[in-house]
Amino acid sequence: MNAKAAILALIAFAIFSTHDVVVKFVGENVTAFQIVFFSSLLSFPLLTLLMVRDTEPGTLRPRYPGWTLIRSMTIAFIPSSAFYAFSVLPLAEVYALLFATPLLITLLSIPLLGEKVGLPRLSAVIVGFIGVLVVLRPGTLELELGHAAALFAAFGNAVQSVILRKISNEERRSVLMLFPMLATVLVMGLTLPYVYVPMTGVELGGIAIVALFGFCATLLVVNAYTIGEAAIVAPMQYSQIIWATLFGAFLFGEAVDWLTLLGAGIIIASGIFIVIREASGGRSDNTPVLRTKSRAVTSGGANVSVILKQQSEEKDAE
Repeated sequence: MNAKAAILALIAFAIFSTHDVVVKFVGENVTAFQIVFFSSLLSFPLLTLLMVRDTEPGTLRPRYPGWTLIRSMTIAFIPSSAFYAFSVLPLAEVYALLFATPLLITLLSIPLLGEKVGLPRLSAVIVGFIGVLVVLRPGTLELELGHAAALFAAFGNAVQSVILRKISNEERRSVLMLFPMLATVLVMGLTLPYVYVPMTGVELGGIAIVALFGFCATLLVVNAYTIGEAAIVAPMQYSQIIWATLFGAFLFGEAVDWLTLLGAGIIIASGIFIVIREASGGRSDNTPVLRTKSRAVTSGGANVSVILKQQSEEKDAE
């Protein structure tokens, strides 16, 4: 089953990569805020279908309003930051920076989850950040706002992932899905008067594809984690760097230099080591990276971990 899970994950991340190509195409004329707003609106019915299956008794009042607010506002800005980075930077370069998320999760889990991070994982984090410096090459590469946006998306993903790990056992899954979705639509909607531009039929179709592909790929990842081990499925996300290099070269004429690929390789190796270390036991009580199953740069708020929680509770109720 692990082989089937890996194949499903590879297909899912290929769809995610295609999703990002569409974002880059639409982002040539439409701002990231506008893309996120409309793709989130289109995702609303799909996510609603998932939420109505929540039979857990209770209200929609969060048990942890502070953490829910922080997570929801963070999720509201993650996709717009990533989408902007995709629109102005080579795809492979953006992915390399987004792959720093496991490193940041490991660090944030220390104060927020009380995680004990031993020397092996801490060393992997340091090596991974060296990889980030190789990609950015401060002093030699002209750093742009897109680089900051990609790093912010990685940091935001880490923040929301650690918060989710902290509250998900006690918070209703409808709350975990609804509030980020509402926050995204509200915050992005407030920006529309300042950034809105009329869209062509092709651009509207592209945004519809973004919403559909993000949702379908998320469900595929859910299926992969359902039938396979997390330590097998999680590393499959790094296949996106291959698609990014190919799509960037053939569709956008992007030439990826060897230092970017080297830095990405260092970051990927560090992330895989952390996943394997958590899966093998080590000193991790919370396995924060291993339990981070969502890509979190799609609009709409669909979260693999929350959907998996829902499926698990439904099976227990049977």
